[in-house]
Amino acid sequence: MGRILILGAGVMQGPAIRCAGDMGLETVVIDGDPGAPMASLAGRFEPVDLKDTGKIEALARSLVEDGGLDGVMTAGTDFSAPVAWIAEKFNLPGIPYEAALDASDKERMRRRFKQAGLPSPEYVILTKDDERRAAPSAALPFGFPAVVKPVDNMGARGCRRVDSSAEFRDALADALRFSRSGRAIAEEYMEGPEFSVDAVVFQGEITICGLADRHIFFPPYFIEMGHTMPTEFPEKDTEALVGVFKAGIRALGITNGAAKGDIKLTSKGPMIGEIAARLSGGYMSGWTYPYASGVEPVRGAIAAALGRRPSGLTPVLDWTSAERAFISIPGRVAAISGVEQAQTLEHVRDIFLRTAPGVRLCFPENNVAKAGSVISAAPRRSEAISEAERAARRILIRLAAPDGETDAFLASDLSTIFPPPAFALSPELLRALAAVPENPAGSGPVKSVNGGAALRLYPFPAFVCSGLGDYMGRSVAESLSAAEELSGFKLEFNREKAVLGRGFWTAFVRGGYQGAVYYIDRIRTG
Repeated sequence: MGRILILGAGVMQGPAIRCAGDMGLETVVIDGDPGAPMASLAGRFEPVDLKDTGKIEALARSLVEDGGLDGVMTAGTDFSAPVAWIAEKFNLPGIPYEAALDASDKERMRRRFKQAGLPSPEYVILTKDDERRAAPSAALPFGFPAVVKPVDNMGARGCRRVDSSAEFRDALADALRFSRSGRAIAEEYMEGPEFSVDAVVFQGEITICGLADRHIFFPPYFIEMGHTMPTEFPEKDTEALVGVFKAGIRALGITNGAAKGDIKLTSKGPMIGEIAARLSGGYMSGWTYPYASGVEPVRGAIAAALGRRPSGLTPVLDWTSAERAFISIPGRVAAISGVEQAQTLEHVRDIFLRTAPGVRLCFPENNVAKAGSVISAAPRRSEAISEAERAARRILIRLAAPDGETDAFLASDLSTIFPPPAFALSPELLRALAAVPENPAGSGPVKSVNGGAALRLYPFPAFVCSGLGDYMGRSVAESLSAAEELSGFKLEFNREKAVLGRGFWTAFVRGGYQGAVYYIDRIRTG
C-alpha cells in the first residue's frame, strides 16, 4: 500500500491528497491550520506548523517507527525545503536539502543561475540596513525600472515594479515586511509576456506538464488575473522557453520530484523569473492542465516522491482550460450573488470563492487578495476563454454601507495609478464628467432614496457609449445592469428630473458596479 506524508491541506494541495488516496496510499497530511479546507480528505491529519521543521521531523520519525514512511511531498505551497529535509533525514526519494533551499530562496536561486550562465536579471540583495540609508536606491547596480520583492515568499506578496528612486523606499519596506529572513531582492525589470510551466522530474529526466499564458495586470503590482492553458505562442518560442526552464531545473539540482517555473519572453529571448521545487499553485497543476490534457501531473509527482517512475504523463486531450479571477474594491462584503448562475454555464468546471459575507476585502496588491476564481474547459480556445470571463463577470459582490475604507477609495482621485479606477477615463471624458451637475434636481444633496422602483440619473452619454470596460471587462451597460440587479432600482436617464448626478457617476467610474450600488446604499441609509 505505502504511506506518504503531504505538507499542506489547503485548496492547492487537494488534488495531491485525493490522487494519493486514489493510488492506494495511506495519506498523512499536515497543516498549521486545524481547520484547513482539505484536511477531511486525508487518511490522517495532524495540525503541524509547516515552518516547524523539528515537529515535522518528529512526526516523520514516529511514522517511520510505526509502519514506515515511503515518501514526502508538497504541491502549490512554498515548503519544498521541509520536504527535502525530511527526505534527506530518512533516506526517502527527493532532492538534497541544499538544492531545495536554492529553489526557495531567491538570492541563492539567482546565484545558481548566474553560475550556470543562464538568462536571468541582474540583482542585488537588500536588508534593513539598506532601508535606513538616506538613499537606499543608490545600492542598485542597474537603473530603473526595477522589481523589488522578498527573497522568501510567494503569491507576489511584497512584490512590485519601481520606476524611480522616489518609489524605491516604500517598495523596499514592503518587501522586507513580507520576508521571513529580513532580506529583499531588487532585480532588473524583464519586459515581455509571462508564462507558467510545470514539470515532473525523475532521476534527472524532465517531463513538461503544461505551459500556460499568464495574464498580469495592475502595475506597479503583478496581479495574475488568470491564465490560459496551453499557451498560444508559436512553437519556436515555446521550445526556447521550455529549454531555458529545463536548464534552470538542472542548475538548481532538482533531480527528483517536481518543478514550477515563471519564465518571461523578452526582447533578449527567454529569461527565468523563478523556479520552485514543487508543482505550481494558482489552479494550474491541479486543474487547468488536467482539464486541457487529460493528465494529472500530481500523480507523477507522487510517484517520483515514492521513487517510482512516473507514468501516464502523455496528453490524451487537446483542449483549452482558462482560469479567470474576480476582485473587489475595498470594503466589507455584505452579499455575494451570481455564483449559481455562473455554475450553469456550459464550459464552467469550478468556481473558487475566497471570500464570504462579513469578510473585509481590499484591492489586491498580491495574488492571495483576490476574491475568487473561475475555471473553464472546452475543445476550442475561444469557448474556454469567453465562458470563464463571462462567469467571472456574473459573480457580483455587494459591499456594506457605510464603510470608511470604501468611502476613502471612492473619494480618491480618478487619475490615481493604483488602485486604478474601474473605468479609465480619457481627459475628454474627465472634462465631460466635471460638467455633469452635482445636484441635478437643484434641491441640495440627496439625503435618502425613498420608495419607488426607479432612480433617475443625469445622462452621461459620452461615457455610456465609450466602449470602456471595468476591471473584469464589463461594459458600462453591463455594469449598470449589475447595479440595478443589486440595488433593486431601475436606473433611468432623465435630464430634467434627475436626482443623481456627478456624485453617482464618479462613484461608478471609480468603483464600477460596486461603487454605484454603494453610493445608492449610502444615500438610502442617510
